[in-house]
Amino acid sequence: MNKVTINGEAFFVNDGEILSDVLIKSGKSIDHPCGGMGKCKKCTVKINGKEELSCQYIIQSDICVEIDTENKENTADAVCISQGESLCFVLDIGTTTLETAVVDTHTGHIIKSITRPNPQRIFGADIMSRIDYCRKNGVDKLNRVLTDTINEMTALLSSEKLDRLYASGNTAMLHIFFGVDCSSLGTAPYTPVFLETKTEKAQNLSLTGVNTVESLPCISSFIGADLVAGLNFTYFPTENKYNLLIDLGTNAEIILFSQNEIICTSAAAGPCFEGASISCGMSAANGAVYSYSEKEIKTIGNEPPKGICGTGLIDIIAFLLKAQRIDKTGLMTPDSIEIADGISVTQADIREYQLAKSAVYSAVVTLIKRKCISFDDIEKVYISGGFSAKINTDNAVLTGLLPKELKTKCTPINNSSLLGTAKYAKEKNNLAELTKKASYLDLATDELFSELFIENMMF
Repeated sequence: MNKVTINGEAFFVNDGEILSDVLIKSGKSIDHPCGGMGKCKKCTVKINGKEELSCQYIIQSDICVEIDTENKENTADAVCISQGESLCFVLDIGTTTLETAVVDTHTGHIIKSITRPNPQRIFGADIMSRIDYCRKNGVDKLNRVLTDTINEMTALLSSEKLDRLYASGNTAMLHIFFGVDCSSLGTAPYTPVFLETKTEKAQNLSLTGVNTVESLPCISSFIGADLVAGLNFTYFPTENKYNLLIDLGTNAEIILFSQNEIICTSAAAGPCFEGASISCGMSAANGAVYSYSEKEIKTIGNEPPKGICGTGLIDIIAFLLKAQRIDKTGLMTPDSIEIADGISVTQADIREYQLAKSAVYSAVVTLIKRKCISFDDIEKVYISGGFSAKINTDNAVLTGLLPKELKTKCTPINNSSLLGTAKYAKEKNNLAELTKKASYLDLATDELFSELFIENMMF
């Protein structure tokens, strides 16, 4: 038995335990964006005064562990509200961020909302690492940390119990939310346990503050209720025209839709946009650089720069391209450039972005070409995701994230998933009609996408 002292609190553990597992069990958990693979270096702690990766450290003796407990997330102050029969909760379960709101179902207006980081990030930043954790360890821990956080959020928003909570999220997140094993989503043929709307008594899910929970329906294993909610919020195009809904995240999910049909796909963009695979990356929280130019650096909350979120990375790369510090192959000179005190972008960061931007760009073009339409047939492009509201579309085009032909058609939306869920709470329209129309294009077996992905790696 070994004594592990974590920030002054003692725990006793067996020989051979991995420190990151001990941190999770002790409630002292920290982020493990790469899912414990030892690649991201973001679970660094001090062990007996020396920096070590907690996910790689095997405990074999008594140790003293120091972890940084500073709250780096943007967790806006919440207020209690008076409730009534017309009020409900809506919830967006994002891979990176949770957002809960109180909605007036008569008007569809959001009265108050709060955000919290998704606590499952201690098991990995991206959805595949969490599916893998579920396969190895079961769904219980993933579900419990999620439920606990949701209960905290609803308690902050309303001092009394509301009747209903409407939830959206990707397919895997909704499986975990309902306590359903999602491991089948991690291996071919990627079969979900359920896709349809699911209704459950809140007490059966250990949720307090609400009586009944209802989820929106999903389309497929990789096109979840968050995209269905987004479709519900956006406007359909005029006759014979198409719109695009692009949700930028670890999986870039894209829907091409007209009045008569819906075609969707997903591309593995990786955790680049959410900061997990970027050396100084972070989620869109206080202190994150979200806008960058030669003259000005803007951070969330106007705090001193702590890291770079997705929109900031796009702006920085655009600046470096214009300054010819990055060539068309992505080679950066020098291979690390400081953009603020202690915050740099590296050659590895540029390569991560090239992979992500090529996946998104190539997926958009593949959908359009497979439908045998042109860019002129696209009426609007809705861009959603955790950071999309602050995206500079000029820089997104310059860095090769979006086709230049679509630049003037882009409309960023701040969390179309939550907004579409709020709209559903008011209208209770039949979203199953949307999901029935939808077809899925599998890019993994599409030769055109493979060709475009290689071509679009270049700047």
